[in-house]
Amino acid sequence: MTTQREIAEQLGLPVHPPKVEVFDLVANTNTDPKGHVRTVTHYAREPFGLYLARPMPGHPRIAAFESWLLPGLGLRVTRWYWHPGHEDDVDFYLDVADVEPGERQWRTVDHYLDIVVRDGRTAELLDVDEFVIAVRAELLDPETAERAMRRACAAVDGLARHGYDLPKWLRANGIELSWRGQPVQDPVPDQRTLPPSR
Repeated sequence: MTTQREIAEQLGLPVHPPKVEVFDLVANTNTDPKGHVRTVTHYAREPFGLYLARPMPGHPRIAAFESWLLPGLGLRVTRWYWHPGHEDDVDFYLDVADVEPGERQWRTVDHYLDIVVRDGRTAELLDVDEFVIAVRAELLDPETAERAMRRACAAVDGLARHGYDLPKWLRANGIELSWRGQPVQDPVPDQRTLPPSR
């Protein structure tokens, strides 16, 4: 019998195990889903989550990023800094994930669903097709899949009720994010201006 994973691969559809990242607060590193260990410019811990910032050397479009890992909401909130000429109409990018805090290390397990937030305008849920394929291929168990979908729906609904204002929605959840700005020594020329922290 052909499995859903085999069907997806035969059709050329995206199917991969959930992506895992490790954030080592002692070594100041971030191990990405491919196992590459990257140096983190800054970590900061708050009662509601973990902040990190690091450059992305060698990436064709993105120069650097800042992220907040929010265990209570099951989200990773990211702001990107673009190389000139590669800017995108994205203010915040939300990954739906299990966020596992720790004293020395944090860990995330991505659940395929993402949300693009355009400040004051829209919140768009992405990769539902990939999520469905992963569920059918049993890469996510039913409980995890339901948790991921509930988190995604809660985020989109909350953003809509707050005028697609991410800081306002997070504030209603007792979360006040702060952003340090471009985490590299020399700012990227003509980088896209991001909405101010509120």
